[in-house]
Amino acid sequence: MNVKVFHRDTCRLCGGCSHDLGLSLTPTPIGDDFVSKERLAKGQESFPLDLCVCRDCGNVQLLKTLDPEVVYGEYLYTSSSSVGLPEHFQHYADHVMRYANPSKGALVVELGSNEGAMLRAFKNNDMRVLGIDPASEIARRATAAGLETLPTFFSAKLASEIRAKYGPASIVVANNVFANIDDLADMAEGVRALLADEGVFVFETSYLLDVIEKNLIDTVFHEHLCYFAVKPLEAYFRRYGMQLVNAERVPTKGGSLRGYVQLAGAKRIVAPAVAELKALEAKAEIDHPQALAVLGERLDTIKGELLALLDDLRSKGKTIANYGAAVGLTTMIYHFDLAGRLSFIVDDNLVKQNTFSPGHHIPVYAPQAMYERKPDYMLILAWRYADNIMKQHRAYLDQGGHFIIPLPELRVI
Repeated sequence: MNVKVFHRDTCRLCGGCSHDLGLSLTPTPIGDDFVSKERLAKGQESFPLDLCVCRDCGNVQLLKTLDPEVVYGEYLYTSSSSVGLPEHFQHYADHVMRYANPSKGALVVELGSNEGAMLRAFKNNDMRVLGIDPASEIARRATAAGLETLPTFFSAKLASEIRAKYGPASIVVANNVFANIDDLADMAEGVRALLADEGVFVFETSYLLDVIEKNLIDTVFHEHLCYFAVKPLEAYFRRYGMQLVNAERVPTKGGSLRGYVQLAGAKRIVAPAVAELKALEAKAEIDHPQALAVLGERLDTIKGELLALLDDLRSKGKTIANYGAAVGLTTMIYHFDLAGRLSFIVDDNLVKQNTFSPGHHIPVYAPQAMYERKPDYMLILAWRYADNIMKQHRAYLDQGGHFIIPLPELRVI
């Protein structure tokens, strides 16, 4: 696969031209590019994962950007494959409905709507819904299921076309996609053009404070171009005629930020949570490269402890496999140097089964392989779902197996 790589010279949020390197993770292939048997001989190129800090606004971002047409054109991830996400979206939609208080039948537009789990939740609340997602096959399936989805990338031009055809949007939502967009100036102009006068833009994205505090290495991959915090986002929205009026920490993806944005001059009052989170960020100094450098040191310690355990087990003839084939798996396998130490991977997602992991080409099977191949230890790189996995596979423990959970601290069950 020939992947174009673009280097940004400017900050995506403020346009600043000066950056400092905060943390350099091991380069990897595209994290979700699991391959079929037919593609094994072709090889996969690795690309940098360097987290840089803008000196002007403090935004943390990858300056190396991969061609989005390649990354998203045949995207594999679907929201229903993440444990608990469909339920989360229903609660989330109900909460946004209470906050925005739109009229019945008002328009909700979702950016990066995937297969439409959240759109359906809004539709259940008697709203008109429209999705936008560049993964053409996923968009087709969502539309066929009654959730109209445009198979394209969001832009200011598209926003104007949508408004002309469907009217203004009372709610625009972007879940785990805001950080994936390279041209955030165009994104902001598009949201502003699409919103009704008293409309609200709600986004949920990985939160830099949680990434640093909780060692969330599995949230760092090429799709995630930015690692957001409240302070730089507040200035960004102000620059484009909008206002961040509320922000809250939510547990999704190990730790996320949910923000609420209105047009400048709209009626909602800024919630105290905005200032409170900015104060927490300032105390942790997350807009300085040193905070990321300290995270890197902790990751090195975790890596050393994990490899010492795995190598000791292997020296005793024990076999080790892994549970979890999400996109963040690739970052962890490469940065923790796990490739030669894992016999195979299992995952619940049917799309990932009978494929091979990006780059190192470790085979991926259905969870039944745990019982058929009987590895002595199952490493759970999908560590945020460890409790659910262990509950679901109690039989593996009963048959003498062991689970290893690497984060937030190393444990053997």
